[in-house]
Amino acid sequence: MDFSFSSDQQLLKNSARAFLDEHVKPAQVRLLWDDPRGESEALWKEMAQLGWLGLALPEDAGGSALGLVETAILQEELGRAACPSPYLSTVLAAMAIDRFGSPAQKSRWLPAVAGGGARATVALMERALDWSPQSIETRAEERGGKVALSGVKQFVPWAHVADVILVPALSGSTPAVYVVEASAPGVSVTPLTTLDPGTRVAQVTLDGAAVAAEAKLPADALAFLLQRGAVGAAAEMLGAARRCLDMAVEYAKVREQFGQPIGSFQAIRHKCAEMLLEVENSHAATYYAAWALASGAEDGALAASVAKSYVSDASRKVCGDAIQVHGGIGFTWEYDLHLYFKRAKALEPLYGDAEHHRELIVRRVAS
Repeated sequence: MDFSFSSDQQLLKNSARAFLDEHVKPAQVRLLWDDPRGESEALWKEMAQLGWLGLALPEDAGGSALGLVETAILQEELGRAACPSPYLSTVLAAMAIDRFGSPAQKSRWLPAVAGGGARATVALMERALDWSPQSIETRAEERGGKVALSGVKQFVPWAHVADVILVPALSGSTPAVYVVEASAPGVSVTPLTTLDPGTRVAQVTLDGAAVAAEAKLPADALAFLLQRGAVGAAAEMLGAARRCLDMAVEYAKVREQFGQPIGSFQAIRHKCAEMLLEVENSHAATYYAAWALASGAEDGALAASVAKSYVSDASRKVCGDAIQVHGGIGFTWEYDLHLYFKRAKALEPLYGDAEHHRELIVRRVAS
């Protein structure tokens, strides 16, 4: 069995890294941290021209009809660059519309996303700060042939720049996901301050926001969003962890103490070896989960939970250990390590934290 990337996948990885190394340097990341929007319109357009936004979308919508593995490859490189961008939330919502949406929804949103003309997000979390469907409090009520949504969604990624938001809500006692235009009356977005300025989140308040009845996606879309969101977040955390590992190893080669590089000390070598082990395990878990979901394997949902729970812990450990290897300079604002540490930390709770996914693992294994 060959676990390596194909030649086309490796080409995608190499080209993405070359582009991001040139256009998303740490200095650019810091500038976007101070930008009110937090992301670059020019960069978004270039990502569309490169075909990144339509990577997993069908060709008739302007996409490339590739799979979740290729998307994860790109997401890892975005995490490695700590790129401030609504890429993950946008492609996640677009994939859900592609899978479950009506022809009208697909024609409305998929070409717009693939062409860089629209951004999207998913509003999964509410007051209980729980990812399970049982925690949904947002209500969907029939009013005059339309559906009125009322509720408050918390920590919605990139909602302040989104053109469309996928909103889980209860219709009676049945959950469903509604495709809501962010500009619709009754929708208000309040940006929130978080640890990582490169991962913007907001509170979305729905006060009788009206959507057409046919704007509803089935309840299966909820699990679809959570599982693929978990894999996408794991891929970005993997990229951040790998960047921190590379920086730690390079620093250990050049930083000297007692007349020799600190990388020659056993304690530093052991720490770097443990970091490498965590990164490689994270790599295996993430890409297996991406393949399993894309291929419809029986353990796809289980693999997604394994990846998210494992990589959440591993990325925090690797990024934290990289700071320890660097010593005092590692936690200074001027040094770049914290860019990647914060990206990994901000992604930990998104699309289900480690505790939530471990609970799902136990339930699936026990059933």
